[in-house]
Amino acid sequence: MAQSATDIGAPAAADAASATSWVDWSAVIAGAVIASALSFVLLTFGTAIGLSATSPWPGSGLPAWIIGSLAVFWLMAQQIGAFLAGGYVAGRMRPRWTGLRTDETEFRDGLHGGLVWGVGMVIGAALALAAGGALARTGADLVTKSAASLASTADPMELAVDAMLRPGAGGGQGRTQPPAQPAGADVRAELSRLLASSIATGPLSAQNRSYLVQRVSQLTGLPQQDAEARITEALNATRRAADKARRGAVLAGFVTAASLVISLAAAWWAAVKGGEHRDSATPARFPLGFRRRPVVGT
Repeated sequence: MAQSATDIGAPAAADAASATSWVDWSAVIAGAVIASALSFVLLTFGTAIGLSATSPWPGSGLPAWIIGSLAVFWLMAQQIGAFLAGGYVAGRMRPRWTGLRTDETEFRDGLHGGLVWGVGMVIGAALALAAGGALARTGADLVTKSAASLASTADPMELAVDAMLRPGAGGGQGRTQPPAQPAGADVRAELSRLLASSIATGPLSAQNRSYLVQRVSQLTGLPQQDAEARITEALNATRRAADKARRGAVLAGFVTAASLVISLAAAWWAAVKGGEHRDSATPARFPLGFRRRPVVGT
């Protein structure tokens, strides 16, 4: 007996009443693996493009705010696109059940997309931890040296301490005393702790501020009036840096949460579409793939 055109390529149907499990984990895992792999590839590609758009030379490369905006957009786009693909694969590969209403079928297809999202998040976290551990083991020396170098030049707290201890004649009245010996690591650590306490617990106490003024005056040879001005500027600089870091962390948290929620919705929707294509036996073709022309009989 000839098979109808709509049955060609359609997955085998199963009776819902005889089902032992409503979740097809093979389809879920397949979609999650595809989503994780695609996300990794797109993230690597975006990182390479972003690095190519930056430059340490003045006037070269894109401005930092443009690079940051593009990075946020790409992080969201690649994650959403990856879970779209993974959700579609899970919905398309899930067996077709008979005896269910259309809305129930769509819900169960979408639920498989949600499971792809959840499993994909677990796989992504595991891959990130594994990659981070491997990089830490293979490049421990290089990372340590680079991190120490960057920390010494880019840490706002260290920059504030450098500004306080920079030698030079003060602009205030009074006689400048010759500076004492250069501040050692223990002295710099003490000054850093005092600055950090002003951010964590509020303004410095009168005793701590007086001690800080005396130490800066002794180490730089500046009058106490100029030392007081330097300390005030250093405190303001550290507060500005802390506020900037706080706002950046808040923005990153909101962007990450929004991206995850949109990715969940995308995986759910894609799984429903995959289920519709499965039930209607829609041919699975890439948009730019080569298609065979039908053979015309003579």
